[in-house]
Amino acid sequence: MNLLKNLIALSAACLIAQGAAFADDVLLKPFILGSKGTGTVAEKAEATKAALTANGFTVVGSYSPYANATVVVVTNDALKANAAKSERGGFGAMQRVSITKMGNEVQVAYTNPIYMANAYRMAGDLKGVAAALGKALGNVEAFGAEGLTAEKLRKYHYTIGMEYFDEPSVLADHKTHEEAVSALEANLAAGTAGVSKVYRIDIPGKQETVFGVAMKGKTPGDKNMDDKYIMSEIDFKNIRSTAHLPYEILVSGKKTYALYARFRIATSFPDLSMMGSNSFMNIMSSPEAIRKALVLASGGKLDEDGN
Repeated sequence: MNLLKNLIALSAACLIAQGAAFADDVLLKPFILGSKGTGTVAEKAEATKAALTANGFTVVGSYSPYANATVVVVTNDALKANAAKSERGGFGAMQRVSITKMGNEVQVAYTNPIYMANAYRMAGDLKGVAAALGKALGNVEAFGAEGLTAEKLRKYHYTIGMEYFDEPSVLADHKTHEEAVSALEANLAAGTAGVSKVYRIDIPGKQETVFGVAMKGKTPGDKNMDDKYIMSEIDFKNIRSTAHLPYEILVSGKKTYALYARFRIATSFPDLSMMGSNSFMNIMSSPEAIRKALVLASGGKLDEDGN
């Protein structure tokens, strides 16, 4: 009898271990396709906002980075609470929803909360947020990469020498948190360096505020920081990853940060080739161009050489 009990216990333990291993091996992808069908971007955007609101989300901003595309940004209490418990959690305090027209079809897609929670090393996995988004917008398929495990995402970098999540750019250092936020608000309103405000979210319980920003080159020479130009080079597959946009600026305490573009872009496009057509090589100058624009928008200063 004892032998039988031991065998049953061992079998149960093996099944639990196999289940845990399977969970650890689940491949996460950066985006979810909610739906696709006929209609206009404007109609779908309004219906999307209504569905999100009905399912407990707050729309904090939206913008059209280029023709036939709109991005809607949302948050809720669960996202903000998780951000409050996470170091530099403001980067993950929102989810982005895209409405993109491809030919005669309109695609509604959104960032995968579980993928983003792991890529940004959040305290919680945001499975509840994922379920709420799926209920609001549908869940046809995950896309945007072959996939990465949660473990790999939490220590992700594109390749040797590239930045990790915990190596953001320090854009500016002000005397107080309020001064840092005010400087950023003023510069975004003025469109400094081609950077403007899409949304703002204040993280409860700590001095942390995240802004979503649109980036538009004012001259042909500024194209390397331009949302439209960058996406024209790297977002080329049949299902569009428009929800990569907009970029974030985080004010945490007195300092203003941004995720360096070699990390921020790579998390949305981890399978993008290093070289060749539609590759990172095509936007090689973009990470520094983005950083410089965000420094100026944050009230920071570049050196005499413009770096």
